[in-house]
Amino acid sequence: MKVLLVLFFVLCGYVLSAQTRDTIPTVLRDSVPVVHDTLLRISKLPPYITLASDSILSYQPEINKTGKYFWFLRNAPVGLQINKDNGTLSFKAAKSFFLSGKLKYDYEYKVQLGVNNPTDPSERIDTGFTLVFYNTEIIPSRVKLSVSQVLNVDEGDTVSFRVQCEAGSFPIENIVFYATQSLKSFTPVKHCDDDFTWSPSFDFVKETDSGKVKIIYLSFVGSNKFQNRDTAQVKIIVRDALNFPLAVQTYHAQVKTINTYLMQLKYSFLQLDRSIKRVKNTRTTFDITSSATALTGTILGSAADAGSQKVGKILPSVGISLVPVKEAVSPQKVYDQNQAAQIRTSIKRLEYMLADNVLVTEKDPDIVKKTNKLKDELKQIQVQLIDLPVSMDSNMTEEELNEYFNSPKVTKKYRLKRK
Repeated sequence: MKVLLVLFFVLCGYVLSAQTRDTIPTVLRDSVPVVHDTLLRISKLPPYITLASDSILSYQPEINKTGKYFWFLRNAPVGLQINKDNGTLSFKAAKSFFLSGKLKYDYEYKVQLGVNNPTDPSERIDTGFTLVFYNTEIIPSRVKLSVSQVLNVDEGDTVSFRVQCEAGSFPIENIVFYATQSLKSFTPVKHCDDDFTWSPSFDFVKETDSGKVKIIYLSFVGSNKFQNRDTAQVKIIVRDALNFPLAVQTYHAQVKTINTYLMQLKYSFLQLDRSIKRVKNTRTTFDITSSATALTGTILGSAADAGSQKVGKILPSVGISLVPVKEAVSPQKVYDQNQAAQIRTSIKRLEYMLADNVLVTEKDPDIVKKTNKLKDELKQIQVQLIDLPVSMDSNMTEEELNEYFNSPKVTKKYRLKRK
């Protein structure tokens, strides 16, 4: 019974759907509209065009309509042409354009392309594309130095130059430095336009080096991102040179030693001169006493009084007896006087040598010769006065010693006299 009811309802639905389909007008079933494209469009135009140098472009874009249309360009680079009738693009990328600067490599030129209908100004379309030129010739990048390939320097001088790069197709990104000998205290070079600075020490050239020179080679290797390398090399000839800072210190130390020895000599001269002066005063006292006694005896010997005459006869003998006493008490110090004269001569000689060997500049080329000359002169005088005890126990200052030594009395006393 249930099966019959189901079949009945299915049959009724099929009948109703068939009636409904037959009642739809034929016009409604076949009225799907057909769309016709009436707008002007450009087809087959790539948005991005890349050209190599010395290449030729010939390309014709298409439009969706036929007829006579006008093609034109705006912001076109030099050399790019278009056929106004059919829109054919043509270009020959000659190298002369790039060498003259009219065109550039790797620069995006935004070109505007337009089409319009001469008879219907409203029918037109504008579009654009990007044009880029690239160079197929690879220009190598070079490492260049700001100095010549051969440098001559002295020890103690500073070597300074700039490591430059000539940019090519692929610029140099890093630089590696090599030297044929280990260097100290130099500025490293890692990139273009870095400065290399190095100062060879005064002991860089050894005694065993031939010709008192040492040759080293510096190499600067630059590489780009593709590990293409270029090398720049410089030859440095380092000559043996005088260590002027040390030589100046040695010179001043020698001058100080001589000045100290001069003060000691002047003090020794002072002691000898005072000793000679005391002996001279004592001997002069004896001489005056002896002369006075003899004169008194002569005067009394001529007197009328007999007692006076006896005294007068005795007094000359007394004066004569004072002579050996004088020699015993105050003997002449000829050795001391000669030694004082020798010390004075040595002092004058050393002072003259100091004045004659003074430094002209801090880098006097004869500084070593002058220092050695002062050393030799000091050594010679010290040998001559080797038996002279020198000391500086006096409380006199340097100014007081110089004042005494250069006083007019002392100068007159030790001045050479004509015979």
